[in-house]
Amino acid sequence: MPQYRYVALAPDGSEVKETVEAPNEDVLRNELLLRNLEVKTVKQKKKFNELELAPQRVPKTEIMHFSRQMAAFVRSGIPITEALEVVEEGSDNKRFQQMVGRMREQISAGMPFSEALEEHSSVFPAYYTGILRSSELTGQLDNALDQLSGYVERDLEARSKIKSALTYPLVIAGMAVVTVVILTVFVLPKFTKFFESLDAKLPLPTRMLLGVSALIQNFWFVWVALILLLIAFAMWLQKGVKGRMVRDKAMLRIPIVREVALFAVVERVCRITAGMIKAGVPLPETLNAAIQGTNNRVFEKGMRTAQERMLEGEGLAHPIADTELFPRAAVQMMRVGEDTGTLDLQLANAADYYGRELEYKLKKLTSLFEPAVIILMGLVVGFVAVALISAMYGVMGSSQLKG
Repeated sequence: MPQYRYVALAPDGSEVKETVEAPNEDVLRNELLLRNLEVKTVKQKKKFNELELAPQRVPKTEIMHFSRQMAAFVRSGIPITEALEVVEEGSDNKRFQQMVGRMREQISAGMPFSEALEEHSSVFPAYYTGILRSSELTGQLDNALDQLSGYVERDLEARSKIKSALTYPLVIAGMAVVTVVILTVFVLPKFTKFFESLDAKLPLPTRMLLGVSALIQNFWFVWVALILLLIAFAMWLQKGVKGRMVRDKAMLRIPIVREVALFAVVERVCRITAGMIKAGVPLPETLNAAIQGTNNRVFEKGMRTAQERMLEGEGLAHPIADTELFPRAAVQMMRVGEDTGTLDLQLANAADYYGRELEYKLKKLTSLFEPAVIILMGLVVGFVAVALISAMYGVMGSSQLKG
């Protein structure tokens, strides 16, 4: 049985600290309430072999299968707690098993399904729990889970296409870096000693190449420091609030990358908004979930302003248009949807359209990136070859003249 360390306040105001065993946290809290103790904190104590340096990640494929399985169970009339027990036993992900087990306990204690999922917002995003909350009220939980499963599947397909499109160029770029490092660190130093022993005048390209090799070897600590700074900068761009804003602004301004980043965000926003409106989620909550799903600080800031104006009664299309972030076609489809009462349908059509455009732009980007990397690698390797061959001819020529 797991152990918990709790801190609570007694009726006389004194603080009570104790380590006890309990089946789960909810049971312990109920027991403390029966003892008239006001609970402040409860933390589970883990043994050394149970500690995790980093929590296991829950992949999106797990969420997709969970949604599909739960839809089938609910449609068959199986109670949610029994369905969750089956899902828990069938999952190979330890963290997800723990999450499902806790959700099952909470639902058994009377908590709604959507609220149990909300406690795990790092795995189930706002649009997911929002759609489930509305579907519980309308009695269409199975349809909502099917819809969410389809959305997660489309999102996984889009991510898979992006990864597969970028894999080959990145492999070529990595090979180019490895080739340059091997040449400058292992190959060129041997040629340097060879040329020095001959005391011959070397051509300019060879002198340049050997100078770069010597610079890398003699000041290796500078290059290590630069690499560490680049890693720290990349982490700041990925994790820092200001860094993410800088990154997202740059992505939306770089000519070649701009349309890919733009269409990816627009497709995601339209898809989330369409799904939540179709499920009957109120528009303010829908827009809030769509903002969280953009994964782009520039769009988040602009859409927060649009959300405030929408709450004042200005509708959706006009405030979105004033952000000047969304393409004109997307805004026009929103306006038509508002005028005809088919906003969910128009947004779904927009999501499909920009999904196809994203795939096309991504292929175009990779078709430009691949030859650029290959040409750059060819120039580097070609320069090294020309420098070494010209040096060899120069040494042979000087030897013949001396002879």
